[in-house]
Amino acid sequence: MEKYHKQCLICGSPNLKKMPKYAKDHLVQCPQCSFVFSQRIPSDEELSAYYKNYGAGQHHSISPITIQRYHELLDQFEKYRHSNNLLDVGCGSGHFLATAKSRGWNVYGTEYPESLCEVSRKKGITIHRGPLQVENYNGSQFDVVTSFEVIEHIYNPKEELQKIKILLRSKGLFYCTTPNFNAIQRFQQGPEFNIFAYPEHISYYTGKTLKNVCGNTGLRFVRVESTGYSFSRATPKKVQVTKVTGEGSPDEIARKKIESSAALRLAKHIINRVLTISGTGITLKGYFEKP
Repeated sequence: MEKYHKQCLICGSPNLKKMPKYAKDHLVQCPQCSFVFSQRIPSDEELSAYYKNYGAGQHHSISPITIQRYHELLDQFEKYRHSNNLLDVGCGSGHFLATAKSRGWNVYGTEYPESLCEVSRKKGITIHRGPLQVENYNGSQFDVVTSFEVIEHIYNPKEELQKIKILLRSKGLFYCTTPNFNAIQRFQQGPEFNIFAYPEHISYYTGKTLKNVCGNTGLRFVRVESTGYSFSRATPKKVQVTKVTGEGSPDEIARKKIESSAALRLAKHIINRVLTISGTGITLKGYFEKP
């Protein structure tokens, strides 16, 4: 039997507005807080079938540019070091945590597929399979909790963020990334923008709604950036694309070209500033602190 949400996942309003253009992905919007999400709740069978082989191949190579970005992010995290503990929720095959470990962090992660968990364990990462569970840890012990492209997969964001808040120490940082519903590419492509993918992506954030959901769970807003344009995702989702990410993808080719030129790096910085100000970059990057 199909199940549906009867109220907004952020503010609790029962007044949900259907979005006919996005009916295939069951999207509704809350007129009160503007949050967009799938009204239909994926069944266990749907999720099991979809995620059965999810992440296959992720443990292979990773771009040196991505490793460089991880180091730049970890540089930002240095001021939060106290317990030296870092948790990545939905850590994939542990590339980010392995980078943090090389810098002396005590690293922990969560993930669903056993194959990815095993890859992370081989990298010396303490991993828990399944959803984030507070009881797996010793209370408020983490300086930083990260979540890369995860919150769009969950239909109970407030519960998830409450757990993260409990696990953070006072003044600790929660950092997350997620696709931006207000990305310029969504305005260009509408429902054919290939971030829309039920039952994989079921919650869609803007800078405003990301700030709201974190604020509603008691996390203090620091900033939200909105950056990037994806050449790979410029192809509508109805068109088969061989490479969306990784080596050989249009995005990776563009990244390499940009990294090789000081002028292009400056142009990228300026464009990302404009995208953040307008709130139309493809990726939201949120920084929130526990009071």
